[in-house]
Amino acid sequence: VSWAQHLDEVREAQKLRYEVFANEMGARLPDTLAGHDIDLFDDYCEHLLVRDGDTRAVIGTYRVLTPAQAKRVGGTYTDTEFDLTRLRFMRERMVELGRSCVHADHRHGGVIMALWGALAEFMVRNKLDVMIGCASIPMLHQGVVSGEVAASIWHQLKQTHLADIAHQVTPRLPLPVEQWDVNVAFEPPALIKGYLRLGAKVLGAPAWDPDFNTADLPMLMKIQDMPARYRKHFLGA
Repeated sequence: VSWAQHLDEVREAQKLRYEVFANEMGARLPDTLAGHDIDLFDDYCEHLLVRDGDTRAVIGTYRVLTPAQAKRVGGTYTDTEFDLTRLRFMRERMVELGRSCVHADHRHGGVIMALWGALAEFMVRNKLDVMIGCASIPMLHQGVVSGEVAASIWHQLKQTHLADIAHQVTPRLPLPVEQWDVNVAFEPPALIKGYLRLGAKVLGAPAWDPDFNTADLPMLMKIQDMPARYRKHFLGA
């Protein structure tokens, strides 16, 4: 596990992101550099990489936007999808996590745990204690583009994991969740389930991201809300 030091390492992360988001999930990405997922936030972010011990290939990545860099770029990626006015008093200690992905051959939990361990250390080292981000739910389900899965997950999580009203945010392009009469309780994606186990809260209804073909849930996690066993595992405290 390491933080990208050079542009060529950032490019490796962007290439993996393209593989996962464009080739697997059907995202429409700007054609900045063929085979790479690049956006304007990348230059301001720290990029966390997990490499395969044998091949040295990047098999997992996250990007991290610090409060100082968010100020420089004029906001976070999450700001483009949600009105975050109610979180303004947290900005100084709030890190944005984004673009997380793991190579298809390595989705057994080990890679994400390695990423989370490094993120926790980064937070403590920089005296930051709040993480936000958009957690994506694919709109493609059994070959059909539909918001049914996202609507089902939202209806479940708003009963069990909704943040208090003081922290709730509104989507700029809401997914019309009432459009689907959902009777099936779909499982949230593994990453969302992981965040919830770590004490994360959902900040409101999902936004629709037409380019990535996903429904995005706004999520917030405070280190103080992390269950003791995870705090001990990731922070040794």
